[in-house]
Amino acid sequence: MKYNTIGNKGIKVSEIGMGCEGFLKLDEKGVKSFVDRMEYYGINIMDLYAPNPEFRANLGKALRGRRDKFVLQAHLCSIWKDGQYLRTRKIDEVKAGFQEQLRLLGTDHVEICMIHYVDSMADWKEIIDGEVMAYARELKETGIAKTLGISSHNPEVALAAVETGLIDVLMFSVNPCYDLLPANEDVEALWDRKNYETQLVNMDPQRQKLYETCQSKGVAITVMKAFGGGDLLDEKQSLAKVALTANQCLHYALTRPAVVSVMIGAKSFDDIDTSVAYEQAGDQEKDYAAAFASMPKISWEGHCMYCGHCAPCPRGIVVADVMKFMNLAIAQGELPETVREHYELLEHHAQECVACKACVSRCPFHVPVIENMQKAAAIFGK
Repeated sequence: MKYNTIGNKGIKVSEIGMGCEGFLKLDEKGVKSFVDRMEYYGINIMDLYAPNPEFRANLGKALRGRRDKFVLQAHLCSIWKDGQYLRTRKIDEVKAGFQEQLRLLGTDHVEICMIHYVDSMADWKEIIDGEVMAYARELKETGIAKTLGISSHNPEVALAAVETGLIDVLMFSVNPCYDLLPANEDVEALWDRKNYETQLVNMDPQRQKLYETCQSKGVAITVMKAFGGGDLLDEKQSLAKVALTANQCLHYALTRPAVVSVMIGAKSFDDIDTSVAYEQAGDQEKDYAAAFASMPKISWEGHCMYCGHCAPCPRGIVVADVMKFMNLAIAQGELPETVREHYELLEHHAQECVACKACVSRCPFHVPVIENMQKAAAIFGK
């Protein structure tokens, strides 16, 4: 299992993480068996948005004696009321729900405290100016929460949150279909089929800016809906009219800037095994370029997807890495020192490009690589 670090917080998370959907219908023994499977594979991060007290209590029992082996992404504002899930911003309910969560989980802290489901700007403004953010910051200051985050499906809201400098982690929906759509406060727009009936070209600029801003500010992204609820794995259900494999979906998400982990919605051991197989998969099994290029109403023409098809460069330049750092600088409108430092650590740089066009002939998306290398060389200088 590969591990990534959340910013400068020193928290290491497995790149394959666990959502909590699969736990919800399991009894105490079943939850323990899932946690056993996670530990066996080295999956150490799990998202806990679901507030069902029975689930949390069973998970708490399963974590006894091994709590320190796991990173808990616990949600603030997700509570259980009158026998059902409820999202709340009422501070008394928020506090009571979070304290109950700690008690049921049998822990005195969480590694990630995630403000739950923020998809509208009005909601974000209420949070940032009100008691919810004040309470979240108090939890971090006292060490009960090691890091703070928000979960969102809306790039406009997510970007506003990231730019405050208050959050360390963003939980965001990332897959090659959702990434095409502009910001919307209605989450159901992401899987509304009518939004995919017209020709869609390249990633939404605001989403790209979000990922690149997270990268430059050291905000880690944990991914939800990488499989689109399973739809992307089924040709008949796929919004793109083309079935992708689990390996392709995972690789797409994990090659976006700032992504540290993908929360899989495993409901069985087979689901876990399928996702963990990514760790041993070869480049050809992970490759999504041909599948993307075959999507009938979706085009990434001219857009670098960081797929790596341009390799190998005869001068040893890793074009995808150069492109990522160049895009980071462009997104910021300046050259941040951290981006310059990371660029300089590359073994070979854009300035070494001899315009042989070997990369151009291999690119399935017809990216103007030579022009981009020249642009990168101008941005980073000699």
